Amino acid sequence: MDLLLWRHAEAEPAAEGHSDLNRRLTPKGEAQAQRMARWLDRHLPASARIMVSPALRTQQTAQALQRKFKTVEALGLDAQPGDLLTAAQWPSARQPVLLVGHQPTLGLVVAQ
Repeated sequence: MDLLLWRHAEAEPAAEGHSDLNRRLTPKGEAQAQRMARWLDRHLPASARIMVSPALRTQQTAQALQRKFKTVEALGLDAQPGDLLTAAQWPSARQPVLLVGHQPTLGLVVAQ
């Protein structure tokens, strides 16, 4: 099965006293998400499962694709590579899976 990893688009910088979960995409990030969503829409099978971190910036990134997705706590800010692979049921899942998450975790998944 195919495992696709999509890091959220550019987000506002962290602000002291505000939750990191609530950081929004910047206007540039919104454009980045739209551009990548157009590419994914052409290449991602309709059967693909889309799983997204609960952080606002990942939700906004995934929304650009305009497909149904599932918010998965295990993909959150403190996720470990194994958490992502377990959530995706990789490598035994039958259909492609797109994970929308965060660095450095996505990079660590690739390195495994």
